[in-house]
Amino acid sequence: MLGSARTPIVLLAVLSPAANPLAGQVQIQSRATEITITGRVHTQFNTTSVNAEPGSEFLIRRARLTAVVKIDDFISGKVQPDYGEGKITLRDAYLRMSLSPSFRVTVGQFKRPFDLFGLTSSTRTLVIERAGGVTGVDACAGPGGVCSLSRFTEQLQYSARDIGVLLAGRSHGGQVTYSVSVTNGTGANKADENGAKSFTGRLTYSPSDRFAISGNVAVHDYVDDLAADNDYATAFGGDLQIGDFAGGLHVRAGLVVGDNWRSLRAGDPTTFLTAQGVVAYKASVRGSRRVSAVEPLFRVSWGDPDTDLADDDGLLLTPGLVVHFSGRNKIAANVDIWSPSTGGSEWSLKVQSYLHF
Repeated sequence: MLGSARTPIVLLAVLSPAANPLAGQVQIQSRATEITITGRVHTQFNTTSVNAEPGSEFLIRRARLTAVVKIDDFISGKVQPDYGEGKITLRDAYLRMSLSPSFRVTVGQFKRPFDLFGLTSSTRTLVIERAGGVTGVDACAGPGGVCSLSRFTEQLQYSARDIGVLLAGRSHGGQVTYSVSVTNGTGANKADENGAKSFTGRLTYSPSDRFAISGNVAVHDYVDDLAADNDYATAFGGDLQIGDFAGGLHVRAGLVVGDNWRSLRAGDPTTFLTAQGVVAYKASVRGSRRVSAVEPLFRVSWGDPDTDLADDDGLLLTPGLVVHFSGRNKIAANVDIWSPSTGGSEWSLKVQSYLHF
């Protein structure tokens, strides 16, 4: 945590090994009460069984430096750029006004409040890739890639980041939380393509710290090129969570059904259906100064891009293991196995390191 009201923050930056340390001095003037700087670097090695693709690669999957700013008890905000995968993009960027625990307003770019898997930070996801995937596989009509739950919700713009307004809060006892957003519908860092808006809502009931059940709905606006007009697609879902990230058994499951507006028949969206479950068990390691816990896990994700067609669905299976160090620093290994209803299976080994500070 850095900074205090009306007090400058001084950061020393060495521009090169030979540079004078004072030559790289940077002074930031801030009126914020608190500025918290965090970051993450995720380095990934992945392979593919698809013969037409390069067999393996290393990549910087994420490299983010986040500034969380608190002006006072009313005004706060966040800015999070990402330098991963050889490009610079903006992730979160918003102003938040907290009128009370039961009502706060967020304006800017943020995650739409839809499914549990999409809302979980990449520093905490149980599997390496939310949507899974095997390089060279493009089998799912509409979203592309493999037919996993997160592939549908992200590529069909029901979840993931967008620009707009978010209203959220919790009940007096904290057992019920709600979130409602109005956004452009075109996704992060993109201008609106029409005058229409998208709507997302989520309601969660948590009778205890280790159990939560949620329902969610999304209405996504899109441009219908055939009709040369705006149209709307709708998705409904629910999910539950048993356990938490602290340790022991952790179960997460979700179901989503809705309009696959990227796959049209006679000008109308087809109907997709997808379900996913992840089971993990985090066991503490005693007597080690370096490893705090190990966590075996298994994901099953099934998806059908068009419920009116036969044999177009598929199953994604992901066995994995996570070795935890301190905090959210860890190394994980997953094998994503794509098994379509017709055709041969393909697979991908993924190993990822997580640096979090």
